[in-house]
Amino acid sequence: MTPPRSRRDAGSITAFAMVMTAALVMCIGLVLDGGLVLAARIRALGQAQEAARAGAQAIDLTAYRQRGIVILDPARAADAARAYLTAAGLGDGQVQATGHEVTVTLTRTQHLQILRIVGLGSITVHATGRARPAHGITRELR
Repeated sequence: MTPPRSRRDAGSITAFAMVMTAALVMCIGLVLDGGLVLAARIRALGQAQEAARAGAQAIDLTAYRQRGIVILDPARAADAARAYLTAAGLGDGQVQATGHEVTVTLTRTQHLQILRIVGLGSITVHATGRARPAHGITRELR
């Protein structure tokens, strides 16, 4: 026969299991939702860079033909970048174009899956892409 257990130990393993389960869920949430946020940031960065490259193709042809210099037509470059964003369904980006560079900034909201249970519903990510026009190959490719 085994001796009867003390009443003071009743339920102590349950509190430990609850704390450990909550910690495990939080770790899983950080890994899963952190990966989703990182993927959203990388995707936004790629989209911003693509839109900037689309805008950087709008060079000032008159300046190129008359003087041989490659500069942007800022109005056409901004329009081309915005057109790319619209065609890709990303119409809410900010576009700035100068004679030498196109800058596109995107803001995206990533909804969280697991961390929602602790009050984090979504995280906003920002990405900026820049592009400059270039004539020919400007460096050796490796």
